[in-house]
Amino acid sequence: MKHYPTMFKLRKKEITFLMCIIFFVPAVSSFAQLTEKDIIEIKIYHIDTEEQENTVDDYLEKAYLPALERAAINSTGVLKPIEGDSLYGKKIYVLTPFSSLENFGEIKEILETDQKYLEDGNEYLQAAHDKPPFERMETILLNSFDGMPRLQLSDLVNSPHRVYELRSYEAATENLLTNKVKMFNEGEIDIFERLKFNPVFFGEVLAGSQMPNLMYMTGFVNQESRDAHWKSFGEDPAWAEMSVMEEYQNNVSHIDITMLQPTSYSKL
Repeated sequence: MKHYPTMFKLRKKEITFLMCIIFFVPAVSSFAQLTEKDIIEIKIYHIDTEEQENTVDDYLEKAYLPALERAAINSTGVLKPIEGDSLYGKKIYVLTPFSSLENFGEIKEILETDQKYLEDGNEYLQAAHDKPPFERMETILLNSFDGMPRLQLSDLVNSPHRVYELRSYEAATENLLTNKVKMFNEGEIDIFERLKFNPVFFGEVLAGSQMPNLMYMTGFVNQESRDAHWKSFGEDPAWAEMSVMEEYQNNVSHIDITMLQPTSYSKL
């Protein structure tokens, strides 16, 4: 009988240890999954004049992108609406992948302590109130899909007429957006990859002005190739089967499409 309390204490310790494992391991696993996916920032400069465009271009090329590279962020794309579009000369899109929310959160402090960045970007950073380098600036933050957790640089960098298509799919409710994300992860991304759409990213918007929505980007050697790829997509048997499945009905309420071309200094 004297041994029972000791054995009971040992059992209590063992049970406590096992309970810690049961609850701790899934938590670590969930955190690992979160940090294994890119957080993607889309920064959009709204500009009115050619002078503003040149100032922002100069800042991005000579100060911002080099500073990001010094911070081990090497895949930033800079794109503009294609010529002939109503937005041509009005917006500049900066697409940056961060390895985690923490990585995204610390970049401001990193830039503020980078003396070369401060020197090279001085004209932009110290612009006067009555001569701003842009009219407005907006930021969209996305969490990459499980089906494509990291931004992918395309194989099109040597194609002089390459274009990128940025799409935003809005859903009427948050549950319907979750359903559309599931549709991508469970088959739609596979179709894009099989048909060689050169996908760059797929992400659910965490912060933006059109929520609930998702966004994704694909790339093509030229506009004609883009049109041919979408024709193939519409005729694809796997898409035809998936698009009529009852569980995926009515999960997109609005689509925005923006055709973009990369700047000469873009990494895309």
